Amino acid sequence: MKKINCVLLVDDNPGDIYFNTIILEEAGICENIKTANDGEQALLYLTKTREFGQEQSFPKPDMIFLDINMPRMNGFEFLRQFEKLDENLKTKVIILLTTSDDPEEKKEALALENVKEYITKPLDDTIINELLEKYFNNN
Repeated sequence: MKKINCVLLVDDNPGDIYFNTIILEEAGICENIKTANDGEQALLYLTKTREFGQEQSFPKPDMIFLDINMPRMNGFEFLRQFEKLDENLKTKVIILLTTSDDPEEKKEALALENVKEYITKPLDDTIINELLEKYFNNN
């Protein structure tokens, strides 16, 4: 299976970050797994690091797994700021990965241009493989 370069996990729960990192590592689908504790850190990852020529340490994510309920800047606030970024900084595949199964929240999320999927936790290798096949043509 062809690997993607980088996945960015954005979640305030250290246990979820740890679990999802292990799932991604075991799936072997990417070269780099990066993390951010909230939307603010994720935006800094996508923008500020590029200003200092640190692309090697901070590769552009091919896919972002984004939690909704986080302190400082939640997933929806992140997405509103993400919309304003230059196209070259944007990630093409954003997956909301959340504990919420609220139908209204899901509807709101999927109406956003940059959100490709709304998945309730936990992440597993079946979901990962389906996402890769759907968005990166890894047949």
